[in-house]
Parts: sequence; structure tokens; C-alpha cells
Amino acid sequence: MKKILIVDDQKGIRLLLNEVFSKEGYKVYQAANGMEALNLIDREAIDGVMLDMKIPGMDGIEILKRIREKNPHLPVFMMTAFEGEEILMEANQLGIAKYFRKPFNILDVRDEVNTVLNG
Repeated sequence: MKKILIVDDQKGIRLLLNEVFSKEGYKVYQAANGMEALNLIDREAIDGVMLDMKIPGMDGIEILKRIREKNPHLPVFMMTAFEGEEILMEANQLGIAKYFRKPFNILDVRDEVNTVLNG
């Protein structure tokens, strides 16, 4: 069973993605902040990460940098309502699998993640 980590400070987004990916057969982990996310990545063999850009404390780019230090090839899917081109460029340089702009179509997100994680 593939394991996916959802990192978002908004509980509603975590619950929505948890429901969708659980139905797809994933074991879903949730983190509300960067430290929770990094601790989970240390403890579990995570196959993919859904990562929000705007998280209080440690933002998505900082979390992504730390993930890359631990696991350079872990597929990371960025989510954000934030539109900054510099942020997108930096995320792309750090090797994100895909970028989703909020509000997103949950079926598109599901399909893209399935494609990347399951070939």
C-alpha cells in the first residue's frame, strides 16, 4: 500500500485529500506544519507528499528544501493559492512533481497523483 503525506495548515483541505486518497487505496498521513511533516518523513516510508506553500512557521519552500536533503527523489506535489512566479520557479528547481493552484479540481489532483505514484 502506497503512503501519502498531506501537509496543510487548513484542516478542511487535509480531510478532503485524506478522504479522496484513502478511497484510492493509499495509507494517508497528515501534518499541519513543517516539523510534523519532517518527523513523519523520518519515521515512515512515504511515497508522495501533497505540500501547501503557505504554512505558518516553516513555509512550503523551506519544507521542500528539507525534504530534498533527506530524500532527493520523493515526489512532492505543491498546492497553493499564492501566485508568486519566483516561488514557482524555486519549487520547480527543487524538483516538484506537479503544482496545483487552489481552488483545484480534486479529480484532477487525484488523477495526477495516481499517474506519478503508480506509473
